[in-house]
Amino acid sequence: MYAFFVIFGQSASTLLGRLYYDKGGKSIWVATLAQLAGFPIVIPCYCLAPPKSCTKNEQIRQPSAVILALVYFSFGICLVAYSLMCSIGLLHLPVSTFSLICASQLAFNALFSFFLHSQKFTPFIINSLVLLTISSSLLIFQTNPASHVEVSKGKYAIGFICTIGASAGYGLMLSLTQLTFRKLLKGETHAKVFEMVIYQSLVATSAAILGLFISGEWKGLSIEVEEFELGKFSYAMTLIETAIASQLFVIGAMGLIFKVSSLFSNAISVLGLPVIPILAVIFFHDKMDAVKAIAMVLAIWGFVSYVYQCYLDNQSSKNEYRNGSEVSKTPLLEEVS
Repeated sequence: MYAFFVIFGQSASTLLGRLYYDKGGKSIWVATLAQLAGFPIVIPCYCLAPPKSCTKNEQIRQPSAVILALVYFSFGICLVAYSLMCSIGLLHLPVSTFSLICASQLAFNALFSFFLHSQKFTPFIINSLVLLTISSSLLIFQTNPASHVEVSKGKYAIGFICTIGASAGYGLMLSLTQLTFRKLLKGETHAKVFEMVIYQSLVATSAAILGLFISGEWKGLSIEVEEFELGKFSYAMTLIETAIASQLFVIGAMGLIFKVSSLFSNAISVLGLPVIPILAVIFFHDKMDAVKAIAMVLAIWGFVSYVYQCYLDNQSSKNEYRNGSEVSKTPLLEEVS
C-alpha cells in the first residue's frame, strides 16, 4: 500500500504541477503550497490508528515535547525548502527532464545512509544504484534545453540546479527521518507515521503561506484564476488534487521508511519516476523514443536487483532465527531426557 502511494502520488502530483504551469499558473509559492496543504486528510487516519500499548519503562524513554517540537519544526522547514525547489525546477524544465533528474536522490540517499546508518553496499545494491543512476542520466543527456523554447538557458540552468538541490535535500531528509524513527519515535505503530506527516506538514504549510504573502504573489492570484485556461473550477481542482496526491506520496514515503528503510523508500520512488514520462506522452503528448524506453527498462532492472537483495536479507534473518531457536531448545531437551 505504501509503495502504491509513493508511485501514484509522485506521478500524479508531478503531472498536475506541470498542468498548473502550462495552463496559466505563475505563482511558485502557490505551487509549493499545493504540495504541502493536503495534510488534513491524514488526521482521520491518525485518529483511527490504534496506539501501541507501552510499558512504564518504554514511556520514560519517550522524547520530551520540546525535542519533538524541534524535530518537527526542522523537518517542516526542510520540507518547504524541498517543495519550493521542486516548484522552481518544474517551472523551468520539461516533465521528463525534471522527473529523471530527481532519480539522483537515490545516490544522495545511499551516501547519507552509509554515514548515518552504516548501510552495507552489497553487489546487488551497488548494481541497483548504478542502473537507476544510468537510467536517469540517459534521459537527462538526451533532452535538449533549446527544445524548451519558452525558457532561456539561464532559467533552464536555475531549474536544473534547483532540482538537483531538491534531490539532495530529499535524500538527506529520508535518512534523517529513518534516524528519527529509530532513535526517538520508537514503537511499532502507524500512528508514528501519521504524527510525523501531520506535524511537519503543518510547519511547512505555515512557512509556505508566509512566503506567499512576503513575496507578494498573493496580489496576482485573482488575475491568475481568471486567466487560467481551463476555468476557475479546474484551477481549484488542479490545486486540490495536487495536494491530495502529494500527501499520498509523503505518507507512502514515511511508511516505507518506518517499515523498511530510507533507501528502500527511495528505491520505490525512483522506480516510479520512469512512469512519469509515459504519462507525459499520454497527457502532454511528449515524444517517446528508444532512449526513454531503455531508461525505463534499466530502472525496473535496478529495482528488481534491490528487491532481490532484500529477499536475501530476509532469508538470512529467518535462518538465523531458526538456528537460534534450535540452540535455545537443546538444553531443555537434554533436561527432559
